[in-house]
Amino acid sequence: MEKTEVMKPETLDDLIKLLHKHYESEDINVTEVNNIMEAYDSNPQEWMKFAKFDPLRYTRNLVDKGNGKFNLILLCWGEGQGSSIHDHTNSHCFMKILKGELKETMFEWPDKKTHDGGNMVQKSQRILKENKCAYINDSIGLHRVENDSHTDGSVSLHLYSPPFDTCQTFDERTGHKNTVKMTFSSTFGEKTQPETTVSQENN
Repeated sequence: MEKTEVMKPETLDDLIKLLHKHYESEDINVTEVNNIMEAYDSNPQEWMKFAKFDPLRYTRNLVDKGNGKFNLILLCWGEGQGSSIHDHTNSHCFMKILKGELKETMFEWPDKKTHDGGNMVQKSQRILKENKCAYINDSIGLHRVENDSHTDGSVSLHLYSPPFDTCQTFDERTGHKNTVKMTFSSTFGEKTQPETTVSQENN
């Protein structure tokens, strides 16, 4: 079987242009998007202007709106910071590691539990390395993402297609869910107003 040649984005701008071109089509190929994201070699000089760290929580920083078909968001994870267990609102989620490592823990949906206890069922766990890209959607399950390092921050680039501004978070002990509105710490490199930098639960 012939393998599709992946155009290699030389810069972050190239990556954004390739993604825009791909999303001109109504028929989105998840494998191709994942390959495009992974083909970009992280260059801090290109993405540093979007990177806004917070000592209390990880941040979500809007890089590109994708003509309404996707959002490209830079997430900054300080030492020991992580997300809640969450879903992705029926969207595709691609996660490219730009700096450091992140631990991804996958969970079953609470209504798929096969035991009487309240704890959510963990499916798997893996370490995502720099320049690798991971993919998840709601049919695969739920996940939590964490920076386990106590000495270094991590940075990841996320593509959500279609974009969404609320998600569900889940209590690991009970499976109880909450609907959470997601906000941006910055848009296009500029910090947002203080009232929009509330708790961020998704990644």
